[in-house]
Amino acid sequence: MGGAQVHVRDLSFALTREGHDVTVLTGGSGHFTEELADHGVSWLSVPNLQLPIRPVADARALGQLRAALKRLKPDLVSTHSSKAGVLGRLAARSLGLPVIFTAHGWAFTPGTPRRTAALYRCLERSVAPLATRIITVSDFDRDLAIREGVAATDRVVTVHNGVPDIGPELRASPTRSPVRLIMVARFEQQKDHRTLLESLAGLTDLSWHLDLVGGGPFLPAARSLSERLGLDRRVQFWGARRDVAHRLADAQVFLLISNWEGFPRSVLEAMRAGLPVVASDVGGVSESVEQETTGFLVPRGDVGELRAGLRRLLTDSELRGRLGSEGRRRYEERFRFELTTAKTVAIYRDVLIQCGRVETGSVEIRSSFGARGAVAAKIPDAERAAE
Repeated sequence: MGGAQVHVRDLSFALTREGHDVTVLTGGSGHFTEELADHGVSWLSVPNLQLPIRPVADARALGQLRAALKRLKPDLVSTHSSKAGVLGRLAARSLGLPVIFTAHGWAFTPGTPRRTAALYRCLERSVAPLATRIITVSDFDRDLAIREGVAATDRVVTVHNGVPDIGPELRASPTRSPVRLIMVARFEQQKDHRTLLESLAGLTDLSWHLDLVGGGPFLPAARSLSERLGLDRRVQFWGARRDVAHRLADAQVFLLISNWEGFPRSVLEAMRAGLPVVASDVGGVSESVEQETTGFLVPRGDVGELRAGLRRLLTDSELRGRLGSEGRRRYEERFRFELTTAKTVAIYRDVLIQCGRVETGSVEIRSSFGARGAVAAKIPDAERAAE
């Protein structure tokens, strides 16, 4: 599952536990919707809601979203990811419903392809006024939205991603040797496996093993590069996995080498496990990884800097342990999912009060979420303001 889906899943679970009424509208079905059903979260399929831009299918998806929201009669709609953010906002506002958009990293962030960035920058500027509030998952993205004219300062707010905690049995031992490096990321244009592999090709004098978790269209090219660099016996390609937490527990160093990012959850999961993190200094990554304190930040595409940082970690077990422990402490203080939930619900309350859907002081909001889809929210009738 992608980061937006995981965020929606975890937020849906948390709100359901608190007694809110959650319905997820999402394209298709699969592991994501199975988990929702297993935890008692209602979901509806929007068949034409897919990631690629296809005008005919998108028009149908807009109609399907509008019909679903008209039937649900929610008090609040929350949308996630670029495509669903556009269609969900259009559907909600056409019905006079308050709507929030959460940007899980802008599609026009630095490092993205120029034509794609230009298209989504234009789209976001056009639909931004439809949202009562915009949530960004990093201050970097908030500043970018303001700088690019997508939103005014009083309409966009940062709520950093958070991740649920794990048991002690899933904590890593970063001081252990030989060192296992791990990167959890899809093989696609956003991620920079090439720079990682080329950096490691200069560290064959040291003992290490690399686990690459994830699937994607660029996987065959990464395999071929690994073989050409003579790393095929040191690098293992695991494909998509459901046991990522266990893989992290077996590792000593976490890597996220990227061309662009929003505020990656995988970094938080690594810090939660007590791993030092080496990551590209893109997007909001520096808001979680503190240089020389919880890990190392390296410039985008810089093979030399990445190699130097990895050499330090591979040869210094005490450094790995110190950075990993500080990362775990930072996770506990700033990135527990309870903090994300509390801040998000507070924004929902403010929006509902602002729109006259609840009275000031109402104690509960009934809400619902979706990944790559709209999220509908309902509060008890007794808490509605007079209409």
